[in-house]
Amino acid sequence: MIPWLTPASPDRFSDVRDTSLAKLVREDVLGQILRGVLVPGQRINEPDVAQRLQVSRVPVREALRELESSGLVVSRKHSGVFVRELGADEIRDLYQFRALLDAFVWRSVAALPSKQRTRLIQTLDVSIAAMQEAATSQAVQRYYGENLRFHWAMVEAAGNKAVADAYQGIVQKLHLSRIKNLSKDVGMQTSIQEHSQIVQALKDGDLAQCEALMAQHVGAALERLATHQ
Repeated sequence: MIPWLTPASPDRFSDVRDTSLAKLVREDVLGQILRGVLVPGQRINEPDVAQRLQVSRVPVREALRELESSGLVVSRKHSGVFVRELGADEIRDLYQFRALLDAFVWRSVAALPSKQRTRLIQTLDVSIAAMQEAATSQAVQRYYGENLRFHWAMVEAAGNKAVADAYQGIVQKLHLSRIKNLSKDVGMQTSIQEHSQIVQALKDGDLAQCEALMAQHVGAALERLATHQ
């Protein structure tokens, strides 16, 4: 399960013994950003958030500060807080950083013991089948969610928390650039073919091919995104 796409519990504000209000507000606002309810460039109205969640404005301000430190929102003096809009250079830089992390992830999963690698391959095969079903139905948002699950399964299997945290931050930021394309077919069939080739290389135990295919896949994803901007 992808931690930042897991639906929040309906009664998440009814029991806050172990979680701060600010964290709960942050998760709620983050969820609205990732679902496209709040879109890049849109102002986040502090009083509206407080009223909707039935909290004071103090935890809302703290939550927005945390989101700003994560690079997902930006505060403008005398104007308020807005969902970030990423520039082309920043998107390119994030994809390049993601490519470095993916290379580490693939070296790690390719070196997993046979049983663990087999379980991961089974998970990835199921994910590819789900992506194909979504693509056939032209369900772009469902396809995109499954695409995220595919890559996150590998990140989890690599077993490095620092890498997982960095990867999560990158993907959340890149999501800002994808929101407006979630109703468009951004090369789903081509992407599925790339995923299948990657899994086949993992099945074959070909580490060099795994790394090469993943680097090509990340580069191709950036090109597809740039084409549809």
